[in-house]
This record gives sequence, C-alpha cells and structure tokens, in this order.
Amino acid sequence: MRQSITSASRYEPLFGFCRAIRTGNTIAIAGTAPIGDDGKTVGIGDPAAQARRCFGIILHALDELGGSPYDLVRTRMFLTRISDWETIGKVHGEYFGEIRPVSTMVEVSALIDPAWFIEVEADAIVGSA
Repeated sequence: MRQSITSASRYEPLFGFCRAIRTGNTIAIAGTAPIGDDGKTVGIGDPAAQARRCFGIILHALDELGGSPYDLVRTRMFLTRISDWETIGKVHGEYFGEIRPVSTMVEVSALIDPAWFIEVEADAIVGSA
C-alpha cells in the first residue's frame, strides 16, 4: 500500500511531487525547504531558523505517515553557504542527537528560492528503532 502527503509548497502541484511517501515500512521525504504554512519562507537571513523549520516539517511528515523520529535513518542537507555547516549541524543535533541517523551535508550553488540557505531530504524505516 502506498500513502502520500502534501505540504504548503506551491511547487508540489507544479512539479508533480509530494512531501512524503510511505510504501510498506519505508518513508521517503522529498527535499524540504523552510516554507511556512502560509507558503512563505521562514527565517529569512537565519540559517538556524530555516533548518529548524525544515526538520519540523520532516518530523510532521513522519508522524502523518505513522513513523517516529526514531525511525529516521538518513538525512541529506543541501546548503547554499557551506560556512553555515556548524550552525546547521548543531540544529540537526538538537533534533536528532539521540537518534543519530546517517547524514550528508553538501554545498550547492543555489536552491529554487534565493532566500533559502538549506533544503533537506530524509528517509525512514518504520519499526527500525
């Protein structure tokens, strides 16, 4: 059985994707940007606030699909300024320090919105904890 959820991103219907999909015990969460429920960027100028928003969206998606933070096995963080690595890494630790999923952090030249400093993908396996 395949379940999917959507978010406030205006790009989902334009580009033909959804926030997250669960198939069996696997949950895949799409690139998650710091978008508020109103569709606007959260934390303009503040990479830590943007990271918190991204991780919050990811945790909400996990919950909606029957997963928990402890099912998270991978995060991938795409940063437009690698100089923000330590700030964003510390926020990652606030959310996932006990869970310690495998993680990748890379610099990219740009994201869809130039106000975004970060976008995050995540994968979970329900019942893996």
